[in-house]
Amino acid sequence: MGELKDKAKGIANEAIGNVKQQSGNPDTRAEGRAQELKGEAQQVKGEVKGALGDKV
Repeated sequence: MGELKDKAKGIANEAIGNVKQQSGNPDTRAEGRAQELKGEAQQVKGEVKGALGDKV
């Protein structure tokens, strides 16, 4: 079950990060990029958990 939770969180963080990157404020754009990368990492974590059977 942790696999799906991590993947869902990752997708949400990527989406929010992409929206923030559309801002005119450079600080908000940088924050959005960081959030997008966090989302990508969460999705990879979910994939690893799925491959290893949630034992990570």
